[in-house]
Amino acid sequence: MIATVLRNRTFRLLSVQRRYLGCSCTSIPDVQEGERLSYTQTGRKCSFIHPSAVVHPDAILGQGVSIGPFCTVGSSAKLGNACQLYPGSHVSGNTELGDNCILMMGAVVGDDLPGHTVVGCNNVIGHHAVVGIKCQDMKYKLGADCFLEIGNNNEIREFASIHRSSQPDDRTVIGDNNLIMGCCHIAHDCKVGHNNILANNTLLAGHVTVEEEDPLCINFVILVPFLSLEVTQDVPKYIMVSGERAELRGLNLEGLRRHGFSPVEMKGLKTAYRKIFFPGNGNLQSIEDRLSEVENNDQLGRVPAVSLMLRSIRDSLAEDRRGICKFRLWTGS
Repeated sequence: MIATVLRNRTFRLLSVQRRYLGCSCTSIPDVQEGERLSYTQTGRKCSFIHPSAVVHPDAILGQGVSIGPFCTVGSSAKLGNACQLYPGSHVSGNTELGDNCILMMGAVVGDDLPGHTVVGCNNVIGHHAVVGIKCQDMKYKLGADCFLEIGNNNEIREFASIHRSSQPDDRTVIGDNNLIMGCCHIAHDCKVGHNNILANNTLLAGHVTVEEEDPLCINFVILVPFLSLEVTQDVPKYIMVSGERAELRGLNLEGLRRHGFSPVEMKGLKTAYRKIFFPGNGNLQSIEDRLSEVENNDQLGRVPAVSLMLRSIRDSLAEDRRGICKFRLWTGS
């Protein structure tokens, strides 16, 4: 008797939800991990909402959305087509998810704050990751607009956190095709470009910039915070750092190879790096003089990757910047 009552009550809940979604399907789809809802009904993809989920009637859901047990979707949320919310995930505030986004168990996206969180298409938000909540900047004034914008094809792994901006005229921005590994933190007003890898436990404080992909030559960053690596100054393009207080440690040769840099470009970068940071022969010219020497070199000046590295160094040496990470100048003595 009790089982019959519970079964009837569950059927009525599903019927109400499916009438709201404009779908006449009456069977509960078996959604396996990594699969999309592929069946259609009356020319549309049916959405599935578990009876224990709480979806505000003002929320906007695309076609083929799957919302698992104990999820919540707020009144101002917008979910694109084929989004999947695994059990216990939550979408709050003025938050928009693009098509084919996946929220793993326990993920939280958005916050009930002025401003918005916008997530592009084909993003995966990992288990218990927290994305688009209030920043931890003491200068933030409660009630001020704050913003987070995330591009497409990003994988944000378990327990990562990404905060909104601290000022109404700024925003936290994540580009496309980034891998943000477990327990990473990206604070307010950071700008992360495309094709970057942030290894486990990488922490970006407020206003940090990880540059975007350059149209002439791919820019990439791999941040690995082993042994409490602390980066307080700029890292030039294509260069690695290490040490408790980060120091320049040569070119990221493996990254250059993986991104298809030609032998000519790699040879040019090696030569330029040595001339700038390891001049030898007692050459104690200033770094400005050494940069000018490389720029005026007939062969090196024609290599686009070298020009980009030189430009990034000069930009970092501007008066309103913090300079580049320190390096050990070898003079051959």
